[in-house]
Amino acid sequence: MPVSGLPEITIPRRLRAPAPGWTTTADVIVVGSGIAGLTTALRLRRRVDRVLLVTKTVLDEGSTAWAQGGIAAVMSPEDSPAEHIHDTLVAGVGLCDVEAVEALVNEGPDAVWDLIALGADFDRGDTGQISLTREGGHHRDRILHAGGDATGKEISRALIAALDRVRDDPGIEVIEHALVVDLLTDASSRVCGVTLHVIGEGQVDGVGAAQARAVVLATGGLGQIYSSTTNPSVATGDGMAAALRAGAVLADLEFVQFHPTVLWLGEGSRGQQPLISEAVRGEGAFLVDEQGVRFMQGQHELADLAPRDVVARAIITRMRESGTDHVYLDCRHLGADFLEQRFPSIVQRCRELGFDPATQLLPVAPAQHYASGGVRTDLRGRSSLEGLYACGETSCTGVHGANRLASNSLLEGLVFGRRIADDLTSRLGAGELPDTVPVVSDEQPELIRGKRRLHVQRAMTAGAGTVRSAASLERTESALAEVTRRGVTDDSGRPGGPKSWEATNLLHLGRALTRAAAHRAETRGGHVREDFPARDDEHFLHHVHLVRGAGGRLDTEVVPVPRSNLDGLDLDGPSPVMDEDKPRAVPAPAADGPVRHTESVIEETW
Repeated sequence: MPVSGLPEITIPRRLRAPAPGWTTTADVIVVGSGIAGLTTALRLRRRVDRVLLVTKTVLDEGSTAWAQGGIAAVMSPEDSPAEHIHDTLVAGVGLCDVEAVEALVNEGPDAVWDLIALGADFDRGDTGQISLTREGGHHRDRILHAGGDATGKEISRALIAALDRVRDDPGIEVIEHALVVDLLTDASSRVCGVTLHVIGEGQVDGVGAAQARAVVLATGGLGQIYSSTTNPSVATGDGMAAALRAGAVLADLEFVQFHPTVLWLGEGSRGQQPLISEAVRGEGAFLVDEQGVRFMQGQHELADLAPRDVVARAIITRMRESGTDHVYLDCRHLGADFLEQRFPSIVQRCRELGFDPATQLLPVAPAQHYASGGVRTDLRGRSSLEGLYACGETSCTGVHGANRLASNSLLEGLVFGRRIADDLTSRLGAGELPDTVPVVSDEQPELIRGKRRLHVQRAMTAGAGTVRSAASLERTESALAEVTRRGVTDDSGRPGGPKSWEATNLLHLGRALTRAAAHRAETRGGHVREDFPARDDEHFLHHVHLVRGAGGRLDTEVVPVPRSNLDGLDLDGPSPVMDEDKPRAVPAPAADGPVRHTESVIEETW
C-alpha cells in the first residue's frame, strides 16, 4: 500500500534571482528547441501574431539531436495501428493513457510525412523506399532512421532549417542562451510568462521578464539528476521544476528509464555517457556476460530485443550474480562494412574511446536515459494550470505509462506539439487567455550553490537509481533534506546564477521523484524495487501525482487507473505472435505531395 507517515517536504515558490531588468511580450512563449518546441513554434508562427522561442544554449544542443535510434510510426502496409498501440501499452505495463496512445499512433504517420515534406531526409533503400528497422518491444519494423544512427540530428537540422527560413518574419523571435528561472503567474495562478536569464549582448542581458498569454514548456528531461546519463548537460529539468514551484501537477516521476546499453567507460566516469542504440541489437547484436554466455534467452520472448526495463533488469541481475560492473554487447558478427554504413556515428565514437565494435566486445551497463513522467497534461497538452502547456519529455501525456517504448519519444514531441499549436490557435482566436498581469510572490525564495549539484547526483544515484528500496529511498530523502538545509543556511545572500539555478532545480525534482518512488512499493516498468520485486496490480495500478500545496508542502495524490487498461495485455507471458515475414521499406511519397494516411479506427478494446 502507499507509504504513510513520511516527513513533510516543502518546495519554494521561486528561486532566488535578481529582479527582472527588462521585459518583452508575446502571444505564446515556447521554451525549448527540440522536436517538441520547434514543432509547436513553427506550427504557431502563421496562426498567432507573435511567438517567442527561447532555448537554453543554441538551437541544436537539446536531447533531440542525440537521438540515435529513430522515430516510430506505422508506415508499412504490413503494420497496423492496432499492433503499434499494443506494443506501446505492453511497454507501459498498464499505466498508459489509452486515448493518448491512440492519438499518438493514429496521428503519427501524417505527422511524419509532414516532417518529410519540411525537409527531413530519412534513410531509403535502393528503390527509393524509406527503410524501416526494429527496436526493443516492437513486433514490426516501424522505426525510421536517418544517417544510419543520426536520426535526431537530421530531424533537428530539418526543423532548424525551416525556422531559419522564417527568421526575418516579425511574427517569431528566437532567443538563444536563455535559461528560464521561474514561471510568472497572476492573482488567480494563471501562467502568464516566464523570468529568464539571457547571456547576450546589448539590452538583452541578465534576468528579464517575458510576458505572454500562454507558455509551452518543452525543456526536455532531468537526466543530470544522476551521475551517469545519456542526456546532454542542459537536461537539468528546468521546465519541470519551474512548473512544480508554480503549482502544476507532476505525474509518474518515479518512472525513470535506464537505457540498458550505455558504453561503460570505467569506474568514476560521470556526466553524459555514450549510448549504444537499441537499433544495434535490432540488427542482430546480442548481450553476453564476462564468460561470453548469452543471458537474454529465456528472460523474454524477444530475448535481446525485449523492452528496455526487462533488458536493464536482466543486466543488473547478471552483474550482481557475477560481481561485475558491466556486461558486453557483441556486434562482431555484423562486420565492419555493415556497422560503418548503418551506425557511422556509434562506430566513430567507440573508436575515439578505444573500442572497435567490429573486432571487440563492447562493455555496457544501464544509465539514465529518459523520464517517462513530468508535467501532467491532457490530450491537448494543457497542464493543470491555466495558460501552461507542456510537450515532449517535459510532459506526462500518459503515452509512456511505466516505461517508454523505444522511439516513441520523438513521435510524441511531433504529434503533441501539433496538438498544442492547434489548441492554442483555437483558444487565442476565440479570445480566450487574454492578457493578464503577473503577481510576484512574497514567499521566501530558495537557492543552493552550483557545486552542490554533485551531492544531489550522488544521493539520487545511490538511492533512487536503477534499483531502489524503502531504506535506500529514505537515505536519499535524508541526504536531499540536508542539502536543502545547508543551502538555506549558507546561501541566503547569494543572488543566483545559471549553475546554482540548475542545481536547485535538480534538488527540487530529486525530492519530488524520491517521494513518488517511496509511494510505489512494487516493481513495474522502469521502477525497480528490490524489496518488492513483483508487480502489484491490486494496490499500485495507479498514477502518483505531486503538487505544491498550501505553505509549499509537497502533496501526493494517488489516481487509480481502470483495470480495463490490462484487458488484452498478457504482461507475464509472450505477446501475440506476429508475422515474421517482416517488411523493411515503405513507399516513397507521390510526386505531387506527401502520402496521407487517414486516421484508422481501432476496433480492439485495449
